[in-house]
Amino acid sequence: MKRNFLMGAAALASLATLSACGGAAGDNAAAPAAQETTAAVEAPAAVEAPVAEPAATIDFASMTTDVAKGEKTFALCRSCHVLDEGMNRVGPSLYNVVGRPSGSVAGYSYSDANKNSGVTWTTEVLFEYLENPKAFMPGTKMTFPGVKNAQDRANLVAYLESQSK
Repeated sequence: MKRNFLMGAAALASLATLSACGGAAGDNAAAPAAQETTAAVEAPAAVEAPVAEPAATIDFASMTTDVAKGEKTFALCRSCHVLDEGMNRVGPSLYNVVGRPSGSVAGYSYSDANKNSGVTWTTEVLFEYLENPKAFMPGTKMTFPGVKNAQDRANLVAYLESQSK
């Protein structure tokens, strides 16, 4: 009986999908309705869509963070960075990064943009930087496109902070 119910539900779902698509192939009766629907959809497109809140208005302090999730997000960074002191890879060591001046890890060859930026890596600055490193610091060697999701970025920064104490 349960199997019959599931089969019936699947059949109804298929029927609903076909109905939404305008019916079976060759069914010309549905064509005018499809055109009317298209016209109705196009009309609201002329109305200006609300603009998404720019990331610059979201700050790290307003976010709730999860260090464990941040550690998972750090997997994006591991191909170039480690948290071990004095161990540089493609990118500099991120050992004690929170509170450290930009361009200050010994033995790493920084871009002039990074060395001369005057930036100190606070949680707020890291949160902003990690959204789009090249936009934040034009001329940086870092090719990483950034972490666009604000929550993932906040979790990552919280993880880096937890490793910097």
